[in-house]
Amino acid sequence: MIEGECFCGAVQYRIDGELMHARSCHCSRCRKAFSGAGSAYAELADPGSFSWVRGAENLQAYASQPDWGLMFCKTCGTTLCGTHKGQVHGVTLGTLNGDPGIQIEAHIFVGSKAPWDHIGGSAPQFDTWQT
Repeated sequence: MIEGECFCGAVQYRIDGELMHARSCHCSRCRKAFSGAGSAYAELADPGSFSWVRGAENLQAYASQPDWGLMFCKTCGTTLCGTHKGQVHGVTLGTLNGDPGIQIEAHIFVGSKAPWDHIGGSAPQFDTWQT
């Protein structure tokens, strides 16, 4: 079981399954949505394995593109997850408690990263989407 929560602890979730495709996206949209160098997220291997444990009433959804969106804690503003067609698709790695058993496997949209961003580690880097 994997657990996570927002910064203030008002919203908590659980994943009774595994995560896959951990990536860090450095595009300008992710920099703004995650207030940093980019996003660090992983997809759910089984979307049905995700559940809100506490604070679902404290969530705010934002549709970033048709069928795609993000969910935030209304209190502290933490970006918790990404959605596809209204269902949780993946979670932000920074909200996880403990070791999720997965590491960043790729940096994507590095071609548009911020000039102050210096990427470390050995994961491969792609100028656009991972190929």
